[in-house]
Amino acid sequence: MRNTVRQELVARQLDEQLAAHFPQPAGAHARRRLRVLDIGPGPGTQALRLARAGHLVTGLEADPAMLAALRTAVAAESPDVRDRFAVIQGDGRETGRHFGPACFDVVLCHGVLSRVADPEPILAALARVLTPGGLLSLLVDNGDAPALRAGLLGDWAAVLDALASDGYPGHGRRADRRGPLTAALAGIGVALRGWYGVRVFTDAACDLVRVPRDARELGLLLAAEERAGRTDPYRAVAALLHLCGVRD
Repeated sequence: MRNTVRQELVARQLDEQLAAHFPQPAGAHARRRLRVLDIGPGPGTQALRLARAGHLVTGLEADPAMLAALRTAVAAESPDVRDRFAVIQGDGRETGRHFGPACFDVVLCHGVLSRVADPEPILAALARVLTPGGLLSLLVDNGDAPALRAGLLGDWAAVLDALASDGYPGHGRRADRRGPLTAALAGIGVALRGWYGVRVFTDAACDLVRVPRDARELGLLLAAEERAGRTDPYRAVAALLHLCGVRD
């Protein structure tokens, strides 16, 4: 259930930002085709969704298992989607080896920063390949969330550990806080355009919890999560932060 909530909310939020930042010209019959780079796309949920919408998408994946899963997912798509999707093995910190400067309109970096010790080198690499006025979408672990999740589970020792750290104790993952990350983006010429919370209420759900089978119940769940992810103070303690910035 957690992954379903994550993917659905990120899709809605990303579509909102794309529509606002790349508006459809009046009277246009064809949607603008954007050049999209997805860093660490995993199985390609968001990347393939954008390719199906007509955009030109490149997935840069470093993990061999995820790379194989991505290639399998792309191969299962229709020929026109496959033609719009390029798969490359590589690390987001080494975009200069694969791409020239300012060659993508949109860059996605979802769930990657928590795996690196220092986010600034990869952020600078992403800003370099982003066109002026281009959109950067970051999905990061929220440093203000682990203590809340542990508290909801009644694990008070974990609450204290989380309050004293910058990540998820015992999980080898680093987390980010919105203030410092916003400042880091400003330092590389990317101004924060908007931000959302993802998974306010459902993050403490067990891994085995399934998506509700009843369509109405699922709709209510997603509506509640989406509203909370846009509303203070709830979005500030969501498990994930979705930050969208524009390159100067």
